[in-house]
Amino acid sequence: MTKKSLADYIRSIPDWPKPGILFKDITPLLANSEAMSSAIDAIADKFKAGGVDCVAGVEARGFIFGAVLAQKLGVGFVPIRKAGKLPYKTLSVTYDLEYGSDTVEIHVDAFEKGAKVLMIDDLLATGGTMAAACELVKKAGGEIAGIEFLIELKFLNGRDKLNSYGNVSAIIEY
Repeated sequence: MTKKSLADYIRSIPDWPKPGILFKDITPLLANSEAMSSAIDAIADKFKAGGVDCVAGVEARGFIFGAVLAQKLGVGFVPIRKAGKLPYKTLSVTYDLEYGSDTVEIHVDAFEKGAKVLMIDDLLATGGTMAAACELVKKAGGEIAGIEFLIELKFLNGRDKLNSYGNVSAIIEY
């Protein structure tokens, strides 16, 4: 399956969740096993030679891709969650949003110090959430092995917040 055909499984929803937003809905891709497998394979192929100790997925859709990708690579999965959602001792990073702030957390023992962590989420928009998640992984003692997305909205320049981590990639770009 080509990148263009994967993009055919992304549905655009105008004015959701608010007027002026063109939401990229990934649920048709998730509902098609061939498309989902192709998306996972496209990412896994980059890392199958090794260099990744675990995969970290950002809540919530990053969990979908992250857990499957971790299984495919034969490594563990680490959830990065919004504040107050993890049951054990956590580390946290607070970051700015357009109107306010948010916080992401990770368990203090999510991985061993020096672990090479592959970061994943479904969509790169402004980059704030993933930048905070990467900062969190570094705070926990991990090294960023790569940052992967299903979709990148290039016009929002979110990659600019992530370039210092090196390997940033998206399967589908708009």
